[in-house]
Amino acid sequence: MDAREYLEILHVAERLKDTPRHCTTTKRRTESVAEHSWRISLMAFLLRHEFKDIDINKVVDMCLIHDLGECFTGDIPTFVKTDSDREVEDSLLNQWVKTLPAELSEDLAALYKEMDAQETKEAKLYKSLDKLEALIQHNESPLDTWSENEFELNKTYAFDTVAFSSWLTELREAILEDTMKKIEGDNKNWELLR
Repeated sequence: MDAREYLEILHVAERLKDTPRHCTTTKRRTESVAEHSWRISLMAFLLRHEFKDIDINKVVDMCLIHDLGECFTGDIPTFVKTDSDREVEDSLLNQWVKTLPAELSEDLAALYKEMDAQETKEAKLYKSLDKLEALIQHNESPLDTWSENEFELNKTYAFDTVAFSSWLTELREAILEDTMKKIEGDNKNWELLR
């Protein structure tokens, strides 16, 4: 890949910095898709000693690229995203990936195929972190920024996704504990973050 091709890839990826997500930050700012991708990548990196049988570098790669399709479609919250939305996003992403230098295109295509199949431990860990980060962000955001359906969704979301791992199940239960405290009005800890 030459320098110009490299820059063009970065220019497309930069769109994620300006692509808003459904969640807000602790200080009420709408977060970007890039911020979400960064944090799930950090979450994966921090687990390298907890999941010694998993290729954490591959999980970090998955986390970094998982929302690149939103460069073309924007973010659609999971609870309103349709199969048609997913097809459009996947199609546009695949078209773009095919235009990239051959080795990079092959690397990305292989990762996306593994991520979609959800058969490897790496793919399952990436998907779990993607969902858990959204829950953590909701717990960090002011309660009045939640949409009505999130009060119930934050109690149930992702338990099935993390079921393959006792460590992730424990993390999900800790997130639920924080959710319940937040909903029940124990906002002391969250106020300290502001």
